Amino acid sequence: MKTLLFLLEKEFRQISRSKQMIPLLLIAPVIQLILLPLAANYTVKNISIAVVDNDHSTFSQKLINKITASGYFKLTGYTASYNESLTLVEQDKADLTLQIPMNFEKDLVRENAAKVFIAINAIEGTKANLGGAYLSSIISDFNSDIRTNWPANPATAEAPQVTVSSANWYNPFMNYNLYIVPAILVTLVTAMAAMQSAFNIVQEKENGTIEQINVTPIKKHIFILGKLIPFMVLAIFLFTIGLFISWLFYGIVPVGNMITLYGSLVVYLFAMLGMGLLISTYSSTQQQAMSLSFFFINIFNMLSGVFNSVDSMPKWAQTIVETFPPSHFIKIMRMVVLKGSGFSDVSYHLIAMFIIGMALNTWAILNYRKTTG
Repeated sequence: MKTLLFLLEKEFRQISRSKQMIPLLLIAPVIQLILLPLAANYTVKNISIAVVDNDHSTFSQKLINKITASGYFKLTGYTASYNESLTLVEQDKADLTLQIPMNFEKDLVRENAAKVFIAINAIEGTKANLGGAYLSSIISDFNSDIRTNWPANPATAEAPQVTVSSANWYNPFMNYNLYIVPAILVTLVTAMAAMQSAFNIVQEKENGTIEQINVTPIKKHIFILGKLIPFMVLAIFLFTIGLFISWLFYGIVPVGNMITLYGSLVVYLFAMLGMGLLISTYSSTQQQAMSLSFFFINIFNMLSGVFNSVDSMPKWAQTIVETFPPSHFIKIMRMVVLKGSGFSDVSYHLIAMFIIGMALNTWAILNYRKTTG
């Protein structure tokens, strides 16, 4: 026990002497947590639309006004022909075009039906899909308004329709920040825990101090614990700052118990710090450790459900993602922050992270070679 305390004292002193580590560990993640949710936002707004109104009727003007008043679209062209509107798309001045045909209002009055044509610039797939879906939804809503306000005529009345009313649980206003901010906080903690723990032992190798430790009777598991615990404390501190920033800038307050959140964090850090230490045992230089860390962190960020759902991936990919600790902790974060889940609800993810952590830390201890002890 005394040996472990001496090692911890050494590590904390070493961290406090580093002039670059504290800003790197604390200031940079705070700036990223403030800026990244603003940039990594799949809520598409300010979609440029060009309109070709060949009808110039009251109904066509109402439809155009409804589209521009939605807040999602900005009218960048009011052209006389479809070819002119397509030119705006080719010049990247419009993302989609809406063509309202002649006799639009007349067809609605006489035939109870009218068609419009939508052309979407699909170069940017996400914006195209969402923009087309938004526009279709607005037109559908416009159609419902017409049906509601249309004078009833028993002779032409259509059959009754079923109206679906939906409710969004846990995120009723579909606030994208509630979805993305907890995941980004996980990625920042992941980067700090994995990279810094990987650099630590490698730095000892480069400075030559690892040889002095190797000839001491310190047990391997004690040495690994001495390297793991300080960065666990720093990661918990960073996580706490991240929760404060989430509340201050985005108004996010976890619905669930903080004990569940921090208890899950400790299990997660046990796994990720073990991974960082494992990387350090295979690396001879800090450059090698950085390359390996970036390789795994980039895979985690792309596949662990930060920006998209894991359930939409192929089965073989989902099986691989199950071995990623960040994928489990991201789910825990969203469950606790949004749903108020407790330990019983997240038990599967906790067990999975603990098993992964045991495997990684055991591997790191076995792979670390000492000359004695």
